[in-house]
Amino acid sequence: MDISFKKTNGPLDELIDELLAMAEVHHPDIIREMVLSALKTGQENDYLADLKMLRATMKEMRYTSKIFGPYRDRKKVTIFGSARTKPTEAIYQKCITFSRQLVRLGYMVITGGGPGIMQAGNEGAGAENSFAVNIRLPFEQETNPVMENSGHSITYRYFFTRKVAFLKEADAVALFPGGFGTMDEAMETLTLVQTGKNPPIPLVLIDDDDGSYWEPWLDYMKNVMLKRGLISGEDFSLFTITRDPFEAAQIIHDFYRVYHSSRWVGPTLVIRLNKPLHPEDLETLEAEFSEILQPGSHLALTSALPEEQDQPDLLDLPRLVFRFNKRNYGLLKAFVRRLNSF
Repeated sequence: MDISFKKTNGPLDELIDELLAMAEVHHPDIIREMVLSALKTGQENDYLADLKMLRATMKEMRYTSKIFGPYRDRKKVTIFGSARTKPTEAIYQKCITFSRQLVRLGYMVITGGGPGIMQAGNEGAGAENSFAVNIRLPFEQETNPVMENSGHSITYRYFFTRKVAFLKEADAVALFPGGFGTMDEAMETLTLVQTGKNPPIPLVLIDDDDGSYWEPWLDYMKNVMLKRGLISGEDFSLFTITRDPFEAAQIIHDFYRVYHSSRWVGPTLVIRLNKPLHPEDLETLEAEFSEILQPGSHLALTSALPEEQDQPDLLDLPRLVFRFNKRNYGLLKAFVRRLNSF
């Protein structure tokens, strides 16, 4: 049988509709497509290892939504750093201070759930304000004692589903000194924001008191990557380096002073605001950031667009809309910071 996503499957469509009604699912049209995708996969792929991977991916992402769903209204900060950092080290204590300050400002914390910096992040925020997004590894990565019985812990089989959870749920990312994994997360986050695959978010790199970790990394980016034309000068707007945990938390908090979030509606970038702007603010922004606008486009204030009904909790927020050129994402981050100054 050739299965179609259109309602041309005869008795199969009737069975699926009956199943959805019996299960009392939300948004049955979406769930119907998911069921059909599973059936089509079973038809097209007889390789058992592939099917097991797809099954595990679906189960892990379902559980991710279940754990994070009740906290959708609270902003969260993902913290990365070394699993090998000892509690006696100054950077461990700095991470505790940072995560405590985040909670004071109303944020929750997401970590990898293991020891080291991950445990420091959970310890500072407390289990009630933390999530542990763990991974099965042969070493280093049992769930830390802060989170093991918290009800806010998920253990993934695959790195790629874990990576989705880290960024899908994050309103900011903080990076402490770490190894290959920390560098991987730093570069992935930079790449996703630089290319627009992730909405603009604060990316804060928190260094040792002597600046011995992230500052040499910054020198490499300037003296090698930028000098060879492999990145642009505006890419340095994508992140901030600081040695001060209080400053790091404030950078994140200030990013959401006026800016709330953003999404695409067709070719239009919709920026949702925590408070309305004045017409003269728009004039200033357009004069200072005209190069991020597509030719002929202008900034406009509006209410929620009809296409945004799928996010009913955000419909009351005022909007700033324009045709972004989909190229200068470093300047878009600078635009958001300027927006927050009003």
